Formats: sequence, C-alpha cells, structure tokens
Amino acid sequence: MGKKVTVVGAGFYGSTTAQRLAEYDVFDTVVITDIVEGKPAGLALDLNQSRAIEGFETKVVGVTTGPNGEGYEAIEGSDVVVITAGLPRKPGMSRMDLLETNAKIVRQVAENVAKYAPNAVVIVVSNPLDEMTALAQIATQFPKNRVLGQAGMLDTARFTNFVAEALNVPVKSVKTLTLGSHGDTMVPVPSKSTVDGKPLRDAMPADQIEELVVKTRNGGAEVVALLKTGSAYYAPSAAAARMAKAVAEDSGEIMPVCAWVDGEYGISGVYLGVEAEIGAQGVKRVVETDLDTDELASLKEAAEAVRAKQADIANM
Repeated sequence: MGKKVTVVGAGFYGSTTAQRLAEYDVFDTVVITDIVEGKPAGLALDLNQSRAIEGFETKVVGVTTGPNGEGYEAIEGSDVVVITAGLPRKPGMSRMDLLETNAKIVRQVAENVAKYAPNAVVIVVSNPLDEMTALAQIATQFPKNRVLGQAGMLDTARFTNFVAEALNVPVKSVKTLTLGSHGDTMVPVPSKSTVDGKPLRDAMPADQIEELVVKTRNGGAEVVALLKTGSAYYAPSAAAARMAKAVAEDSGEIMPVCAWVDGEYGISGVYLGVEAEIGAQGVKRVVETDLDTDELASLKEAAEAVRAKQADIANM
C-alpha cells in the first residue's frame, strides 16, 4: 500500500506544506483538511493541475471537516499527520498568547487523528509549539515517540541563514544547531556550529555570534512584524515537510525536533527541542551532543520553563 500523509489546516503554512509534500513525489496521497468550506478542495484541485508541469504523480485530496469530526474519515490510514491548525500570531503577540485558543483546536484535531489514523506519526507545528506537542500526545494517547514537534529544524535554518549572510558565504558551507524551546528559551549552540568545517567561534567574534543568537530567537517575530497579517510559512513548511519525508522513508536522519526527553542531558519527562533520529515510528532515539557548560545550563533552564507550561495544558 502506498504512503499517505495528511496536513490539517489549509492556511499558508498548511497549503505550502502540502505542496512540498506532493512535489517530493514520495507519497501516493496528500490529504489537506480545513474547517473552511471548499478551501481544501480548491487547493487540491489547483495542486493536482500542477502535476503535469512539475512532474509528480502524488494525488492531492482536499476535505472540509466539521465541528463534530465530520470529514476526518478521509485521513484514514495516514502514515504521517502534520497539524498546522490554529491561529497564527499577530504583531506584538508572543507564541504563548495563543495558548488557550489553539489548545482547544489542537485537542479536537488530535482526538480525530487518534480515531481515524491510529498508527500515524504526528508532527505538530501549531503554536506555542512545545506545549501543543505535549497536548497532542495527551489527546491522542499515542506512544511519545510517535508525536513530535517542528521547531529546531526551522530555528536552526534561521541561525544558519543569518550566519551565512553575515559572513557572505554559501548557506551550504554553514552548519549550526538550535535546541531548547521554540520561543524565549531557545538555545542556539555556537559550540556545535561551523563554517567550512571550522568552528564558528573562529569565524566571527563572540559579540557578533550573540547578536545572531538573539536574531534567531526573534526570527519568527521579525517576520510577523513585517507581514503584519499572518506569520512565517515558507521556511516552517520546508522544515515540517522534511520531517514528514524522513518518517515516510524511514531515513534515520538526525534532525533537531521537539521530542520527548527521558534522561538525556540529565533532563526527564518533558517535550523539548533536541536532536533525534527520525524514522517510520517517529523518534527512534534522542541524540545527545556534547554541549559546553553554558549551553547545557541553558537547555536545562529551557526544560524547566517548558515543563511548567506543559503541566498546565493537560487540563485544556
């Protein structure tokens, strides 16, 4: 049987993710759902008409879902479900400002995913990311390895881009890493970052690295402020789609994601941005990397900040 992936939410993020997943041509079917009548079907029709031009065979199906789970039967048998549903940020809003509104939406989606796609790996991208990932696991009751969040891929890509631009070098010559939460306690990791294989700290002064770390942490807010309506979707959808592809292909690729941490780095019982090996069952294992003392302290601090918030969401 062919691979099937569902994208829940047909906003800019969801539709762009569906497009990327279809164009990879590794799935038989991409399902896109939304509560707005006709919107997902219209997007599917449009995407299917691009197949002859872009040369992919993946079929895109668009389905409107209702408040009582109507339409969700279309996601049946999905190998991967990407949850993008929820409100985006407005200028001046933090990700945490979305907590209560998006918690209701994500819980309802997650319950329907559990009902219709009980073997799926769930990739959460709704904000606030770390909390919504924890909520999706609680609501689906799936094993924790099968529920993960997209954040580290995006934050790492932002850090990489800023370093490449600052040094005026090709993006592919830069490797960076970002761990921790998707928000104020994000932990960019300069000690693991390189330019042409040489330590980042040899390529630029510490104060400039710190500037780029802050810029990375505020990367989403900067886009939101410029767009004025909506939030980033090109880079975030690229990140979510790559994660879904790694699951579909059981690739074993190591990616920074929001995963359940249980003992790694001396941290337990929390969803947190770490590196993980990704395969058909979601997270195969969390990969511990050597951090310097400050970075490890920041990661532990991020874990405690996220833990406090994740404790609240169980009741939402």
